[in-house]
Amino acid sequence: MSELDKLMRPDLRGRTPYGAPQIDVAVRLNTNENPHPPSPGLVADLAARVAEAARGMNRYPDRDAVDLRAALASYLTGSTGVALGTDEVWAANGSNEVLQQLLQAFGGPGRTALAFTPTYSMHELIANGTGTAWLPVPRLPGFALEPEAAALVVTEHAPEVVFLCSPNNPTGTAVDLEVVEAVYEAARGVVVVDEAYAEFSTRPSAITLLGGRERLVVTRTMSKAFAFAAARLGYLAADPAVVQALQLVRLPYHLSVLSQAAALAALAHADELLATVAAVRDQRNRLLATIREMGLEAVDSDANFVLFGEFGDQRATWQALLDRGVLVRDVGLAGWLRVTAGTQDETTAFLDALRDGMATTGEATQ
Repeated sequence: MSELDKLMRPDLRGRTPYGAPQIDVAVRLNTNENPHPPSPGLVADLAARVAEAARGMNRYPDRDAVDLRAALASYLTGSTGVALGTDEVWAANGSNEVLQQLLQAFGGPGRTALAFTPTYSMHELIANGTGTAWLPVPRLPGFALEPEAAALVVTEHAPEVVFLCSPNNPTGTAVDLEVVEAVYEAARGVVVVDEAYAEFSTRPSAITLLGGRERLVVTRTMSKAFAFAAARLGYLAADPAVVQALQLVRLPYHLSVLSQAAALAALAHADELLATVAAVRDQRNRLLATIREMGLEAVDSDANFVLFGEFGDQRATWQALLDRGVLVRDVGLAGWLRVTAGTQDETTAFLDALRDGMATTGEATQ
């Protein structure tokens, strides 16, 4: 063990960082990005706003991103029907920073975060990074959650933070609002509903449950439906007291003036950007139907991806797809792989590669 290893926190030694493979192949369907690039109009507007913001780069940005939070509150109000004010919305560099700030404020040493697994792997990594004990609870068969069973687990363990991912990554399954309500009533701490893929779902958002629930938090991102992954902008909706708590732990001036300008440009073009959601849903549904026609399992999805299997050796199938120029995600779930819904041409390329790859690996097809 090196001297530096000895100085590192013992609970971090030997761990590996988060990261999906970044491999230069023709078809990349492993990171759940929206495959539709921004329009020339949005690019021009973004460039103009960033250029204007750049004139003041000698000064620090608005520390609390008030204009951006007001625009996000307006978007959420319009899309969910729940009236939200600026003081009920917070923004940061991607939803991961939002989640980190939540655990900095409500987790930490001597406290526990509970989640129903498999789920978004960054929940565990952020818990580890903040010294929060991690308690994974396996989901029911079919990756489902039921209100009474979920509430019993939360009552038994009494964690300070509960994560509910809806639609869930990597399974794509949505959490019924009855589950959220039951878990909230059973919890003594903060309940975080991670809605990174909410726009791809037709189900009501947990934002509709915020009224009168001070400990409920709903996180979102602009990386997925907004096709804004490179901008790194995440946000949440919650009681103003939650926002005030996060202001105690956020780094000063954490959102650059360029990030704020870019996000405001995207929100000004929200209708245009979200018009691609229907096309992504169509390809997701095509994936579900065609994968099943091949004799494989595909989990019902409310997100922009599909979890499919069950393979005798999912790594062999992953490699067979990669050999054919298609990159999907091995999420470490035995027997399963995850594929993002791409463009029509990308989906076709994946399905062709899957048929050919399954023949090579000996997986049965119909």
